[in-house]
Amino acid sequence: MLGYLARRLLYAIPILVGVNLLTFALFFVVNTPDDMARMQLGMKRVTPEAIERWKRERGYDRPVLWNGAAHGAAKATDTIFFDHSVKLFAFEFGKAESDGRDIREEICRRMGPSLAIALPVFLVGLAAYVSFALLMALFRATTLDFAGVVLCVVAMSISGMFYIIGGQYLVSKLWNLAPISGFAEGLAAWRFMLLPVAVALVAGFGESSRWYRTIFLEEMGRDYVRTARARGLSEARVMFRHVLRNALIPILTGVVVVIPSLFLGSLVMESFFGIPGLGSYTIDAINAQDFAVVRSMVFLGSVLYIVGLVLTDLSYTLVDPRIRFE
Repeated sequence: MLGYLARRLLYAIPILVGVNLLTFALFFVVNTPDDMARMQLGMKRVTPEAIERWKRERGYDRPVLWNGAAHGAAKATDTIFFDHSVKLFAFEFGKAESDGRDIREEICRRMGPSLAIALPVFLVGLAAYVSFALLMALFRATTLDFAGVVLCVVAMSISGMFYIIGGQYLVSKLWNLAPISGFAEGLAAWRFMLLPVAVALVAGFGESSRWYRTIFLEEMGRDYVRTARARGLSEARVMFRHVLRNALIPILTGVVVVIPSLFLGSLVMESFFGIPGLGSYTIDAINAQDFAVVRSMVFLGSVLYIVGLVLTDLSYTLVDPRIRFE
């Protein structure tokens, strides 16, 4: 197992390096430091002195890559590439370009609100969607199954923005059951979490339930299911003891996609509900053209996705003892 983990971590290094190099090229080749200065200063006619001052304050007045011939004693560590690309592997994200705040401190501070919303949605949603899909698969080809599929298709056809705006109007404005937006620290946060969690659960109901139903129906057509039925096992026992257990591998594979969003938050949800999480932090950075924050969030998302892949592979052995690490 340790050997497997070591190999997976070694495989992850080229992926992170590739993502990092591609991100760096997109930000510093497509947009030069002078272009960044003009966009940040936000003026039509920016003086060369203002551009140089902005670059000097943020460390963009140095060479982008190694260029000893042009810069004399310039070293590889005294470049934009080292400060804004290599240091990311040590999780040194630097300062935000828009307000000068430490990016790592902001990420640590905003991760709590993002997890406070994402974890309940993930856990409750997974249990609810799988249970509903099992119910539809158990009563397949019946009126209950047909009604469930229609409900899922209708839910999938409605935009997520409708659930957000409709939820804010009904729950907050008409019924006055929860605040329309904002966030609070400590135990008082549950009042602000109620509405976004409910909206996120309803918005993901149709697509997730239908996907799980497809997985269960595919498993129900396999030989081991027919063998279990031939042995006289009840349909409910077949579903929960055999079908659900063997369907956990594709379910776990789909769950890994959600892991980065648990930490990075939802861009749209946090923005509309005024939650100071990492999702709204990323949106604010994009609006402010704060490329340092955007680069940091892209790198962090890549790390979390790779961690999720490794955890998913490890969890396979828990649901299927035939899988071994080699």
